[in-house]
Amino acid sequence: MKGAVLITGISASGKSTVAQALAERLPRAAHVRGDAFRRMVVSGRADMAPEKAEEAVRQLHLRYRIAATAADLYADAGFTAIVQDVVLGADLELFTTWLRTRPLHVVVLAPDAATVERRERERAKTGYADWTVARLDEVLRLETPRIGLWLDTSRQTPEETVDEVIARADEARVT
Repeated sequence: MKGAVLITGISASGKSTVAQALAERLPRAAHVRGDAFRRMVVSGRADMAPEKAEEAVRQLHLRYRIAATAADLYADAGFTAIVQDVVLGADLELFTTWLRTRPLHVVVLAPDAATVERRERERAKTGYADWTVARLDEVLRLETPRIGLWLDTSRQTPEETVDEVIARADEARVT
């Protein structure tokens, strides 16, 4: 896979693990973790919540633009840039315009809600302060445009998911 890859899905869907494993399989790749840019805001941070406060949306879009720019810089230097973040709803198409590297592949990890709830319980960090798994899963399935490669990874290991992403890379290509 050349160019850039966006791996998205709801919290605890496996984005970080799959993005890292994919980057490790490619000969020259960089893993751009979108949430790292959120954590760089030391004071005045407004995290996204279901009510979508204006400042939280502004900061979310800033985070996406920074991640896209970082990915473009890595791609310009000859790396396959793998961006991993929660990019849902209309923001998915918007993100594809901010990331200028082509070809661009979009992979949406969409395990069922019960699997996500189990994964969330089993991990050290939490991705659900203001959200519930059911509500974020609803945003994914009902409000997110069906672009790229959507994978139900409920019964897959991360390695199996990476195998499928690589095998189906043409289906993931959006531009």
